[in-house]
Amino acid sequence: MDPSLELNRANWDERAPAHATSPGYGLKRFFADPSFISEIVRFDVPRLGDVTGLRGVHLQCHIGSDTVSLARLGADMTGLDFSPAALAEARQLASGAGVSVEFVEAEVYAALDVLAGASFDFVFTGMGALCWLPKIAPWAEVVAALLRPGGFLFMREAHPMLWAISDRDEALLAVEYAYFEIEEPLVWDDPGTYVETEHTFANSVTHEWNHGLGEIVTALLNGGMELQMLIEHDSVPWEALPGRMERISEKEWRLRDRPWRLPHSYTLRAAKRTDRPSSSTTTFGAGAANRRLEP
Repeated sequence: MDPSLELNRANWDERAPAHATSPGYGLKRFFADPSFISEIVRFDVPRLGDVTGLRGVHLQCHIGSDTVSLARLGADMTGLDFSPAALAEARQLASGAGVSVEFVEAEVYAALDVLAGASFDFVFTGMGALCWLPKIAPWAEVVAALLRPGGFLFMREAHPMLWAISDRDEALLAVEYAYFEIEEPLVWDDPGTYVETEHTFANSVTHEWNHGLGEIVTALLNGGMELQMLIEHDSVPWEALPGRMERISEKEWRLRDRPWRLPHSYTLRAAKRTDRPSSSTTTFGAGAANRRLEP
């Protein structure tokens, strides 16, 4: 097994039960309220549109809160993750919430080993997923291969510029980490996690990679996708830079001081082309207003 994959899987196997009991995920709300959906999905409902009756797959689904939410919006959902511990929690969540979701175990690049190609109306991926992938181009190829012609990818992610900012200097926005994809991973050793928990992690070392926004879009275009929407937001659903952010809603945070300086996250939608262009190389350049859209 790849050493990075082994480290990361051990970390996520340990995170899964801690996350499932954390107030940050609030899974009890799914059991108490049949209409409840996660804040991540709710934020983008106006941009996602009606998914009733559509067949969707959630890549890197973790404990399934967003997957179950999409099912509650009417989609026929499958969730995929490489962590058996996370999938165990996801299945318990779906069962307790009274929602039918299929969960399958595989690493993202091997998704087509367990899922039929060209069989999904949409692919969904959520916050904090892409940073665990060493290469973005193979991911884009998997996304395109899973979709039927005309099907779409929908994702909201932390902005790669945010990932590049140091969280150590409260006075400055200092670019410390790679913005572009590089070969070597960023190695973290963190005994905590991004939600409230009393658990101290034994498997605390992780390997992560950044991917520039242009690299992500170009990989999708080269994979046969067509960009339909790209919106940058000045908020992110966790306190990404501790001590320098303010909460602006139940789950959204942004810089307290001049938040317009930094894109915090983005929402992207791309559709699989029904006619692939003859050239295998595509370049893309675009700008989008940095603004926060309320859910």
